[in-house]
Amino acid sequence: MSFDWFISVDDHLIEPARLWQERLPERCRGTGPRIVRDGDSEFWVYEDRQIVTTGLNAVAGKRREEFSPEPITYDEMRAGCYDPAARVADMDQGHVLSSMLFPSFPRYCGQVFHEARDRELGLLCVRAWNDFILEEFADAYPGRFIPMMIIPLWDPAAAAAEIERTAARGAKSIAFSENPTKLGLPSIHTDHWDPMLRACDETGMVVSMHVGSSSNLIRTSEDMPTLAFMAYSAAANQAGTLMDWLFSGKFTRFQNLRIALSEGSIGWMPYFLERAEQVIDKQRFWASRFDISMNAAHERGEEKGAASFDLDTDIRRLFRDHVFGTFIEDQAGIRLLDIIGEDNVMLECDYPHSDSTWPDTIEMANKWLGHLPEDVQHKITVGNACRVYDFTPAAPATIGAPS
Repeated sequence: MSFDWFISVDDHLIEPARLWQERLPERCRGTGPRIVRDGDSEFWVYEDRQIVTTGLNAVAGKRREEFSPEPITYDEMRAGCYDPAARVADMDQGHVLSSMLFPSFPRYCGQVFHEARDRELGLLCVRAWNDFILEEFADAYPGRFIPMMIIPLWDPAAAAAEIERTAARGAKSIAFSENPTKLGLPSIHTDHWDPMLRACDETGMVVSMHVGSSSNLIRTSEDMPTLAFMAYSAAANQAGTLMDWLFSGKFTRFQNLRIALSEGSIGWMPYFLERAEQVIDKQRFWASRFDISMNAAHERGEEKGAASFDLDTDIRRLFRDHVFGTFIEDQAGIRLLDIIGEDNVMLECDYPHSDSTWPDTIEMANKWLGHLPEDVQHKITVGNACRVYDFTPAAPATIGAPS
């Protein structure tokens, strides 16, 4: 094998039942997130909502024939799904040098707290999740976790404050929505998010957007078969996210800003970069003056003011400097690495979800990457993550050594 360890920039935490009950003020624990058992079933209760943990989110250690979307209890999960020490042991087993964790109960970017009525409680819940990651993962196991935070989506100023608070404690990234309009929030084409983006620009926090973080996965129809939908939706969602950001003008305003398209794969990227260049070349003159809906092609487009996007923008440079793709298995993307860029892709294993390659990631990834020069392999498996997230991982030689 060409490499023995890797950094996974997209894994997931099933929050332990104790998290908010230990960390919220006592006055909030009766309405804050808590686990309730009802016979053989188990679910989260938050305000007046009941939220289950789907079995597909906690398949680590199970055979594929055992995968199921049916709700699961903690007794049915591998301890590494929710327990920090057990997670580190599973990382050792799967040769995961360091890991970045997305939330589960709050959903990928904290949507559950955004949807709640009590904003004060929601902010306390956000801070409790962040403090848990910082203290019980990043601080407790130095070099093993890249601390990613959630933010109060409903208040960009409060989000900026939380970014600054947690960055001072070593946080490296925030979870954000791939398309906030699907959450009833303004798009990134407005100035609504500028306080948050400015804070990320100034602190170096990477904006990580997991596929599905819009609470909306694209379907061609309501009866699109499940397997077809799963094969289609990730790239379809994230391609829209990539185009939004490249044409938003945000990378010009915030020149240190970086985004990661988490679990979006990479093989589709060359086509969309090429297509973006084509439309700028061929369509930029009329498109700088008109907005049109392609669903109303025979109607006159609405004339607009001066273009908000620099029509001479170098799309490839914007992508190279600001955008990073992550993948679990993507042999097509590796074949197109010369177009995407070896500095713009990172490996993940998606523990403990049903797409995960754990604990066999090293063996599998060596088959896809083994033909590449060693320095390129190192970039994809470790180096790019260290650079993008400004993170120093644990030394492999220290893993499993007596403390």
